Amino acid sequence: MLLGLLLYWVVDTNSEHYSYMDSDDNIAFISDIGASKLKPLFIAGSAVTTVFLNLSFAAERLLRHNGRLVPNTTVKEKVLSIISIIFAIVGMCGLILLSIFDTHHHHKLHDIFLFLFIAGYIISAIFICWEYQQLGLYNRQHRILRISFWVKLTFVIVEFILAIIFVSTNWSDNQNVAAVFEWIIAFIFTFYILSFVIDLLPAVHTKAPASRFSKALEHEMELAESQDGNSGHTGSYRNDYGRNNNRYNFQ
Repeated sequence: MLLGLLLYWVVDTNSEHYSYMDSDDNIAFISDIGASKLKPLFIAGSAVTTVFLNLSFAAERLLRHNGRLVPNTTVKEKVLSIISIIFAIVGMCGLILLSIFDTHHHHKLHDIFLFLFIAGYIISAIFICWEYQQLGLYNRQHRILRISFWVKLTFVIVEFILAIIFVSTNWSDNQNVAAVFEWIIAFIFTFYILSFVIDLLPAVHTKAPASRFSKALEHEMELAESQDGNSGHTGSYRNDYGRNNNRYNFQ
């Protein structure tokens, strides 16, 4: 969608200066192009992107609950996951509504929904980072959790800094600079969306019930207990392992 809007403005319209742009604006905002003939593309692209992204949030929550992904081990992790989904829904509503209430005909409403979109997904990313940090504490053997945490943390930091620059340049009437940073923010958001491939990919290998994380843990416990029993320390080991097992009992 972003490439379609950008290429249309640059190639098809030869960087047209829309009537609703300020006289000094040389670079069109995404919303400027989205308010033109390509408004149906802007609405459809925004809706499809955010709806499927939020379905990814919900799918991740369900897959963790069913043992298809590394399960949440504490109530805190589950709460963090739910909060991240709630703010993602706020961001979704913001993007869909800002594409409908375009900057040409509904400028003030458009700005409000733009704020909801950016704030919603940044706050959502903060909570999902927090969740992955907690998951990593109890599942250090799963390197993919650390990778996903650092990817999302990088997104939060970079997008937060860029959002501050975007807002400050927009308010100070440096519209061309603000437009450039809006495009950068949007394209980086695309890579944030793609980062969920990292999160959901392990579920491909856990379709069979026997290969799910709960079953794998039970097998690991049985094996460890039998090995420790042979060495004469069955009772003490079971107590220690039983305490750890409570962390993984997500069902």
